[in-house]
Amino acid sequence: MSNNLDVQIAKGRNVVVVGTQWGDEGKGKLVDWLTESAQAVARFQGGHNAGHTLVINGVKTALHLIPSGIMRPGVKCYIGNGVVVSAAKLLEEIAGLEQAGVEVRSRLRISEACPLILPFHAALDIAREAYKVKAGNEKIGTTGRGIGPAYEDKIARRALRVQDLKHPERFAAKLRELIELYNFLLTERYDAANIDFGAALQPQLDQGRLQYELVLEEAMRHAEQLRPMIADTSRELNDLHKAGGNILFEGAQGTLLDIDHGTYPFVTSSNCVAGNAAAGAGVGPGLLHYVLGITKAYCTRVGGGPFPTELDWETEGTPGYHMSVVGAERGVTTGRSRRCGWFDAALLKRSAQVNGLSGLCITKLDVLDGLTELQLCVGYELDGERIDILPLGADDIAQCKPIYETLPGWTDSTVGVTEYDKLPAEARQYLKRIEETTGVPVHVISTSPDRDHTIMMHHPFAA
Repeated sequence: MSNNLDVQIAKGRNVVVVGTQWGDEGKGKLVDWLTESAQAVARFQGGHNAGHTLVINGVKTALHLIPSGIMRPGVKCYIGNGVVVSAAKLLEEIAGLEQAGVEVRSRLRISEACPLILPFHAALDIAREAYKVKAGNEKIGTTGRGIGPAYEDKIARRALRVQDLKHPERFAAKLRELIELYNFLLTERYDAANIDFGAALQPQLDQGRLQYELVLEEAMRHAEQLRPMIADTSRELNDLHKAGGNILFEGAQGTLLDIDHGTYPFVTSSNCVAGNAAAGAGVGPGLLHYVLGITKAYCTRVGGGPFPTELDWETEGTPGYHMSVVGAERGVTTGRSRRCGWFDAALLKRSAQVNGLSGLCITKLDVLDGLTELQLCVGYELDGERIDILPLGADDIAQCKPIYETLPGWTDSTVGVTEYDKLPAEARQYLKRIEETTGVPVHVISTSPDRDHTIMMHHPFAA
């Protein structure tokens, strides 16, 4: 490995950024950093259940729906058709950025085809999780923001979409039908009158039923503000590419939360893998030129579900506690503590397989500073046999016993290091072993949340 500092950026080259674990890998920082070489950033799946934290000159900014490229002046930001959109949360996020002096509205474009998240989606999401607890079953661990129910409406072909906001009478008629359906589910199936939905939803609820007039009135207020930003984003992205512009496609969550390829059923409700950048943004797969897999130097997970390399992360003095505290492992969106564990190369092999990874970006390497010994999972024992790649399905994964290699840690600080040769020898050995065990080259290394604390081995936008 050596730094490649003399980079010739190709024109009309597009990069997909995906998380390779269970999300929270640090995608926001890398998207922001790579946007220096792009003219547009496009989100292609998920909703405001995602959370990307950017630190620029020591100032922290949390984004949930708006692409991370918004912090670069002049860069266009697209919310693609694969994203489910809460108008209320999007406008709240825009207002926060504008208060901080970031110009948003002239640069943000929202696909007409995005399904809308409305109050009844969040109400059903919360009611379902409460029902599981009442019945003594394990929760999925959703964020309670209505993401899953909104995707259900999309697949059932009954969703209200962003384009419907432009036609008030059509919107009102479709809304009435949906509210009748959801109110039936909330009251007859989930006994919603006895559920605490929180302050955000409570004003629109009466004995567990959403009030049609209040929901419609709020949606029409939002429509007035969103209308100038609604666009045919597929056409605009394809036109930008034809004109020689570079596009960065930004994924949310992580590969192991993918609805098809993740630890089902403990997954999100959309496809998080790189291939969905084409469908979720409205471009052909031939326009996805490079796939960068964002990967923590260890593993974390929020919510329920199997986690083969999980450590005790709550007991002071343990490696897991070190990762949790030093890594500030709390969810950006929910504030929930993240479970912590050792790096899992067998998991990364699954991610590499389904994403077609071109290279890895290893984040939070600095969190491991001070650990004198590291464990790296290279496979599992399952039913008495060794396997070298993460199996599919939560039941099999829960039975996997990790097989570890022991590597030396380091005591020198890596915080803010921007040259590979200045990393401790043990850190370089650890990165090399990750390359060898996953079969994917390490192209970028992040040594702190700050935008500039990045080591570039190979630039994804390089010619």
